[in-house]
Amino acid sequence: MNALHQYLFDSYRAASLGDPAPPVPGTHDVAVLRALRDHRRFERVVAGRPARGDVRAALHRWLHRAA
Repeated sequence: MNALHQYLFDSYRAASLGDPAPPVPGTHDVAVLRALRDHRRFERVVAGRPARGDVRAALHRWLHRAA
């Protein structure tokens, strides 16, 4: 059963019981990704590493290593 099937099943059950419908799948995806990004930045600061730019710096190192 995928997320859409589960959503339809939960919506039907909520409607038959008179409960509010569940949120549509993917509604909170952006908020979850932002929270994950913020948590990783926080962990980097606590560990004493720079909070930003490490992906860009790693890509820069990789590009200059390959050339």
